[in-house]
Amino acid sequence: SGLLTRLQTSAPTIRTLSSSNSFSQNIPSCLWKLGRLNHVAIAVPDLEKAQSLYKDVLGAQVSETVALPEHGVYTVFVELGNTKLELLHPLGEKSPIASFLQKNKTGGMHHICIEVDDIKTAMTELKKKKIRILSEEPKIGAHGKPVIFLHPKDCHGVLVELEQA
Repeated sequence: SGLLTRLQTSAPTIRTLSSSNSFSQNIPSCLWKLGRLNHVAIAVPDLEKAQSLYKDVLGAQVSETVALPEHGVYTVFVELGNTKLELLHPLGEKSPIASFLQKNKTGGMHHICIEVDDIKTAMTELKKKKIRILSEEPKIGAHGKPVIFLHPKDCHGVLVELEQA
């Protein structure tokens, strides 16, 4: 009986999180859904050096440089298997990346991009929830799909890009 008592007291207790049920019940139903993380964008002062780091040093598959004049950037995508990195470099003096790099000389994380199943509905609902969108209409992004950006002050300091899946 002594061994059984010791086994019972030393056996791990398994607890269920009752708060997880109430948490999921408190999530309002949306007419649109967030999808997967599409990419994390990194502003870089030297695009060739950044490409070389990911391709030559880390062995990643790296795309060619693509100019997106309507966004004021050059982009390069680094394939990671489960997502991508987007390397951003300024294109023109009015580039938002140029002003970012003035404040962050060595570069850094610029934004995250999350896929959505219905960008127009997402815009409507986010506006109702007082989330500022940085454009009136979606623009065509680096993947040829509609994108919008959410104001970082409404997203805990993170610039969030939503891309139509």
